[in-house]
Amino acid sequence: MRTGYVYHEIFGWHDTGTFAGDKPSDPAAGLQPYFNYENAETKKRIHELIVVSGLVKDLHRIEPRPATDAELSLVHTAGYIQNIKQQSATRLGGDGGDLDTPFARGAFDIAAIAAGGAIELTKAILAGEVENGYALIRPPGHHALRDSGMGYCLFSNLAISILAARETNPHLRVVTVDWDVHHGNGTQDIFEQDPQVLTISMHQDRLFPHHTGDRSERGTGAGFGSNINIPLPPGTGNGGYEYAFEKVVIPAIRKFKPDLIAVSSGFDSCVFDPLGRMLVTAAGYQRMTRALMDVAAEVCQNKIVMMHEGGYNAVYSPFCGLFVLQELSGSYKLTDPFGETVNNYPGQELADHQRAAIDAASNFLVDIP
Repeated sequence: MRTGYVYHEIFGWHDTGTFAGDKPSDPAAGLQPYFNYENAETKKRIHELIVVSGLVKDLHRIEPRPATDAELSLVHTAGYIQNIKQQSATRLGGDGGDLDTPFARGAFDIAAIAAGGAIELTKAILAGEVENGYALIRPPGHHALRDSGMGYCLFSNLAISILAARETNPHLRVVTVDWDVHHGNGTQDIFEQDPQVLTISMHQDRLFPHHTGDRSERGTGAGFGSNINIPLPPGTGNGGYEYAFEKVVIPAIRKFKPDLIAVSSGFDSCVFDPLGRMLVTAAGYQRMTRALMDVAAEVCQNKIVMMHEGGYNAVYSPFCGLFVLQELSGSYKLTDPFGETVNNYPGQELADHQRAAIDAASNFLVDIP
């Protein structure tokens, strides 16, 4: 089996509380208790669709295990790790540090298993046990900073897995591709001075965080040129994302010649997501996956690892996840029951203002180290 898969039911037990979307419930403000946007349902339903469709039988299951404190410390400060551990041991839990990343008792242990699952999948791919793989892990990671959680993320799963792999392969070169609707600010921050990691984020312009993700952020010091942001206008659909791949993502990968492509896979760029205003469909995610697979065959012996990030529509996100894994594995079980409608929405074609934004980002290919 060529595709690895990481999932554990414990990820559904990460409790983010009875928020009203992204705000604490507050009767005086009219905020009725409900669910945090980042809750278990979407991820559980992705896994269940993978099982019910029969696709799981064609995947190589990889057991996650807790990342050690030493592995977490490859990215995060000792003080931050201890802070999350201490809050997680209290009766009511705590917050990652930005007051928008709540967690209940036991969250440290679950987050450590998510990071450990990312490490184990990356290790399996680099060892040739599988060609590619998807870690359906939770909590997510691409906003987490070295000394703080942020935007629902506690530990930077993808960054930890890369630096853990580098312990035994110090010359490892990696391209990270982030197609989550929000800017991958944490990944950018962690690797901004690292010329061995090229970070690429394509995201809705200034959606979150509001102050990061501009094209002018290009890495610093020895890492200058190793960060490319592609801020996209709201309403960008399959045509815009595919053009961004054609003009920026794929040429950047070819120039950098990585040993591994690592994807921050968020499905909140999808057409029905409540937190984004993009139009990507399951077929769009499938075509982006195929483009990465084609270039991975050229430059890195097919090695692609994907870490799950956002995605908050419990009806449609499962089809986005299924289509990515169907393409990775070459095993096709279901079509998109919404496809006939969403693939033909007005706005799916590349628009002139989207083209201009992407062309502006392509100017920075010349500085890739």
